[in-house]
Amino acid sequence: MKNYFDLSGNTAIVTGCSTGLGVQMAHALANQGANIVCLARRKELVDANAAELASKYGVKAIGISCDITSTEAIESAVKQTMDEFGRIDILINNAGTGAVAPAEDITDEQFNNEIDIDLTGTFKMARAVVKAAMIPAKYGRIINIASMYGMVGNKIAPASPYHAAKGGVVNLTRALAAEWGSKGINVNCICPGYFYSPLTKETLDSEAFQNYARTMIPLSRYGNEGELDSAAIFLSSPASSYVNGVILPVDGGYTCM
Repeated sequence: MKNYFDLSGNTAIVTGCSTGLGVQMAHALANQGANIVCLARRKELVDANAAELASKYGVKAIGISCDITSTEAIESAVKQTMDEFGRIDILINNAGTGAVAPAEDITDEQFNNEIDIDLTGTFKMARAVVKAAMIPAKYGRIINIASMYGMVGNKIAPASPYHAAKGGVVNLTRALAAEWGSKGINVNCICPGYFYSPLTKETLDSEAFQNYARTMIPLSRYGNEGELDSAAIFLSSPASSYVNGVILPVDGGYTCM
């Protein structure tokens, strides 16, 4: 029997792998046999997450502290990964932040910080990994984590820098997919809807937001832990070999209305 989603022997870098969705996706890939590099700024968290992955799934996992706004830090992290594993098959660009404030009150610093982390950081990671590992191997899977807010606006939580940055990630995905597809590298994008994370918990727990969600989400609920995993596994696996440049909402139907 063929396991279409077997990732045994693959090495995956997951950014933003200190808490939340990044950790969940790292577990999903490790469960399929992938070796994992947990990458985020907080060294103690990435090390703890890597130790748990190795213990739970029997894969090799390491933590690397890295600020994805720093080109030098990214190149160092990619070199450490290549020294350790000799390959990078999968990159999940998940690191991000979110400034919530009325657009007229957003500062230059808030807007620039959002772009630096969510959009420029995503590009820098992809550039470094592709150059060092994927082009030489003529194989790669890049999954950029944008947001349904990269596809539409919203009336409940003003976050114009986040919308701008994630919209950039959506079309950056298409550009890189077009450019790198002939080199054996598939670049796709997942646009999550409302999922709990340390960044979103306070907002999602508010009564006003829950009422809004029931109205705006056809499934009438937030995403549960693990409901992003299957999309990440599919786009990371050889089974998605003819899927390139796709923008996949996992949002309970929010963007279909």
